[in-house]
Amino acid sequence: MLKALFLTMLTLALVKSQDTEETITYTQCTDGYEWDPVRQQCKDIDECDIVPDACKGGMKCVNHYGGYLCLPKTAQIIVNNEQPQQETPAAEGVGAAANAAATSSTGTGGVAASGMAASGVVPGGGFVASAAAGVQTGRNNFVTRRNPADPQRIPANPSHRIQCATGYEQSEHNVCQDIDECTAGTHNCRADQVCINLRGSFACQCPPGYQKRGEQCVDIDECRTSSYLCQYQCVNEPGKFSCMCPQGYQVVRGRTCQDINECETTNECREDEMCWNYHGGFRCYPRNPCQDPYVLTSENRCVCPVSNAMCRELPQSIVYKYMSIRSDRSVPSDIFQIQATTIYANTINTFRIKSGNENGEFYLRQTSPVSAMLVLVKSLSGPREYIVDLEMLTVNSIGTFRTSSVLRLTIIVGPFSF
Repeated sequence: MLKALFLTMLTLALVKSQDTEETITYTQCTDGYEWDPVRQQCKDIDECDIVPDACKGGMKCVNHYGGYLCLPKTAQIIVNNEQPQQETPAAEGVGAAANAAATSSTGTGGVAASGMAASGVVPGGGFVASAAAGVQTGRNNFVTRRNPADPQRIPANPSHRIQCATGYEQSEHNVCQDIDECTAGTHNCRADQVCINLRGSFACQCPPGYQKRGEQCVDIDECRTSSYLCQYQCVNEPGKFSCMCPQGYQVVRGRTCQDINECETTNECREDEMCWNYHGGFRCYPRNPCQDPYVLTSENRCVCPVSNAMCRELPQSIVYKYMSIRSDRSVPSDIFQIQATTIYANTINTFRIKSGNENGEFYLRQTSPVSAMLVLVKSLSGPREYIVDLEMLTVNSIGTFRTSSVLRLTIIVGPFSF
């Protein structure tokens, strides 16, 4: 009998011990809290300490009861050392919810953080009022604070009411975002202006090529602003400009002028003529330039037959060449080289400008025993044509043989420096 009574008392003690252990080990907390086995209650988790790089975009992380806030670095944290109030009218709006800051279970002073449970600044210049963790809206529009360990726990993600500054609106993520007045069509820009969206506002600007004069956008003449916009001529147009080139040239890359090779596009020369393109135009020259007593032996080469008595005092051959240069070319400048095609033994070659240099625009510099370079020493302006005869005189070392050859060079100077 005593044995049975002892077993019964032992069983009751074990059951009572199990019930006590279940009560002690109760550790369920709301989101943002964890169980403190020492204090035997739920304590706040400092996400700013455990979450790497919790806030982006230069924002600072401020820990809050049941969560954390991302606030501008200029936001202030207000410390309230007064005893917390148990009930605060919810109708007081932002300030009321801010003053109902969550406190520790010891009943000491609380901390209100600018942004969520306090009237703090959020991106976009708005303010936040919320029923944060530990604060719940009860009946009669009162806000009642509850201890995080209270069994009547608030939802993990309470709803927020955001009041944004002018030019911002609440987003689906409960932050203030900029309103694009230009896209929404809520701006008041004129029809001749362009709407530019700004953070929290917008601006009305004149389109490129226009400037604001009073309330109107007027065309800028970008031709009077600089004389280097176009290589030849600038033409002002509404809101822009264009470049023109003179006849014989075409516009390339929008601003520069390039010569048109008329000999390849609009060749108007006869069959017995050859077309020669120069800067800004073209000319037609006879395919057979030889004049009596010279005869054509090859292209542009005329020879005076030795059997003809008239040829004894004339150059043995005349070769016709053509070249084009631009106006106002820098000087001195090497422009053409003459060279002997036939070399005789024991002979001496000398070079000279025979005709066409009456004003001293050219100089012939001998560069080797068989060649010379024509140098431009005076700047030339066109359009103009120069015909210069370059003569090579050949004599043998004992003076018994003497002959000469002429290169007749036609130089066409274009009308422009391009």
